[in-house]
Parts: sequence; C-alpha cells; structure tokens
Amino acid sequence: MSKFLKNICSVFIFVLITIAATAQDQKIGYYESDFVLSKIPEYVGIEQRLKIQSDGWKNEIQSLRLEIDNLEKDFTAKEILYTEEIKKEKIQEINSKKKQLDSFIEQKFGPNGEYFKKQKELLEPIQRQVFAAVRSVAQRNGFDFVFDRSGDIYMVYARGEWNINEQVLLELGIEIEQ
Repeated sequence: MSKFLKNICSVFIFVLITIAATAQDQKIGYYESDFVLSKIPEYVGIEQRLKIQSDGWKNEIQSLRLEIDNLEKDFTAKEILYTEEIKKEKIQEINSKKKQLDSFIEQKFGPNGEYFKKQKELLEPIQRQVFAAVRSVAQRNGFDFVFDRSGDIYMVYARGEWNINEQVLLELGIEIEQ
C-alpha cells in the first residue's frame, strides 16, 4: 500500500475514533411536553376556556351555513318565478352570506385569528415556565441535548432512564402520583 493511502487510512481511523469518543461523552434526555402540560392545572383550565370559546364560534358558523343552505334551497325552489332582477338580488344575498361566513371563519380561526391570538396569549407564559424548568433540569443533570418527544422530532427508541418528565414536573412544583 502506498504511503499516501496509509496516511489517508490513518487520518480516517483517527477521525472515526474521535467521533466515537465524542459521541460517548454526550448525554441526551427527552421529555414529553404534552404529558407535562397535561399535569399543569392552569393549562387544563386554559384548554377548557379555549374549547368553550371555539365551540361558540363553531355554533355561529353552523348557523350561518344553515342560513346559506336555506337561502339556496329557497332560491332553487322559486327560481322560475323570479324576474332577472330578483334573481340577481337573491344570488347577491347568497354570495354576501357566503362572504360573511368566510370572513367570520378567517377572523376567528385564521392564522391571525382570535383563537390563535388568545391561545398564544394564554399559553405562552406556561410554555416559558416549562422551557425554563427543562433548561434547569438539563443543566443540573449535565444533559447536552434534550428533545421534546411530543413534537415533530421522531424517536424510534429511547431508554426510559433518560426521560426527564418527572424532574421537569418537580421543577415546576407539581407532584405526580406513582
């Protein structure tokens, strides 16, 4: 084997050993934010308040849809009796109600709607507390990385000993039954 290839192999082996040694020094933990949040009484209350509010809006949406359906059925049933001008008025009335419905849905449930603004306003302080507790537990226990298993990060396997849910809850002052 040439001297160049021996040097390349030596460097490659050194890099692999370094990576393996570094990886062994990493301490990784995880928690499940859904589980932690479900144990916080304030969070449960907020979820209930948001559900009551959104259910009220959903009822209004259902009423508007029913009203539009009735207008459309009435128009279809009487269309042959209407003059062209009355047809235009009825179609305009139906379209106006549809726009009103779309506007209401956007105002309440759109990306910048009242529901998401209220959700952010109410939940952000609790989420900050949870993140602070996770950070505190991670620093105290020497974790290099902590993942939230409830989110988009998918873990195929995790040893239970690295689950820090209970420690996070204790940090938040919440006792859990065993």
